[in-house]
Amino acid sequence: MPVRYRIPLFLFAVVALVSGLWGGLGRLPGLADLTGGAALPPPTAAGFHGPLMAAAFFGTVISLERAVALDRPWAYLAPALCGLGGVALLAGAAPGAAGGLLALGLAVLVLASAVVWRRQPALHNAILLLAALLGALACLGFALGAPLRAGVPGWGAFLVLTIAGERLELSRLLPPSPLARRGVAVAALVAAGAVLAGVLGALGGLGGGEDLWSNRAARGAALAYLALAGLLVKRDVAWKSARLPGLPRYIAVCLLSGYLWLAAGALMLLAWGLPGAGPHYDAALHALFVGYVLAMVFGHAPIVLPSVAGVPFPYRPALYLPLAVLHGSLALRLLGDVAGEPGWRLAGGMGNGAAVLLFALTAVAAVRAGRRQRRGRRPAERG
Repeated sequence: MPVRYRIPLFLFAVVALVSGLWGGLGRLPGLADLTGGAALPPPTAAGFHGPLMAAAFFGTVISLERAVALDRPWAYLAPALCGLGGVALLAGAAPGAAGGLLALGLAVLVLASAVVWRRQPALHNAILLLAALLGALACLGFALGAPLRAGVPGWGAFLVLTIAGERLELSRLLPPSPLARRGVAVAALVAAGAVLAGVLGALGGLGGGEDLWSNRAARGAALAYLALAGLLVKRDVAWKSARLPGLPRYIAVCLLSGYLWLAAGALMLLAWGLPGAGPHYDAALHALFVGYVLAMVFGHAPIVLPSVAGVPFPYRPALYLPLAVLHGSLALRLLGDVAGEPGWRLAGGMGNGAAVLLFALTAVAAVRAGRRQRRGRRPAERG
């Protein structure tokens, strides 16, 4: 598919990202008092912050990347359906209808991932397929009426395992021993089993109710994430890349800092389970979704964006600024959660949003600079 036809899919992703971030800010205590109620998001953006970010935004972006790699027209149904599901949520559609679109989108992603795995039956492709299955399952549970909390472990596993699979593929880990490969495979299966049991238990109303099954799913997945963090930190080529200048060092800093947040979030889930709300819920989930996932997004964007969007993304030292803001504001947010300081939590949450905005602005500036460089080289090449 030519790049120009992918633009509407990018717009779907942008809408989901902006509304999801705004909705997340609206959930922070004290924002209404700070802004006088002027900056509050609509109820749909605040109420569906989780599915907008995990399923609509990341579902669109991940499935679009997979569609480009697969190079089959039908695979673009996945980002289209995920994007439409996000728009439906914002438009006030029933969760069953919007969740159904998201589930269908991720089901197409499952099919695309299965085709890729059949072409190349490698471990990283198996993990990517498993991650897509868990994301689709979480969206299906949402469509069938399961509480949002029941879908959180599935959406978390979708993102955590997708990133782990892509690291196995992109970085070509330092010569992986059979033991390390088995460890990654077992960790992925443990996370999948925990999430599957949690979603089915919550949907089926099995003994113990939602609290028991959500906590079991979160703690089981957390054990797997802790093992994954250890394996990735030990085996990732980022340790060697960190000694190189420019883009390799920047990517390495993003990756290694993200692994630390993955381990921190896993430890919090092991200690606290998955509370229905409150500071512990906020701290554990944002260590994973902000600290780990967004650090990986920042690090992989200069690699992925040129292949998916067809635009240059040259390295610039300014990329370290949004990364520093991301980690600093997240640390402040978590300190506010643990210390019971809502003001710190609010400032940290606003800093998280500012880091994403700052990264977007830095990326736009880098892309424009890359285009100028490309135009400048063409006359020289002709001469």
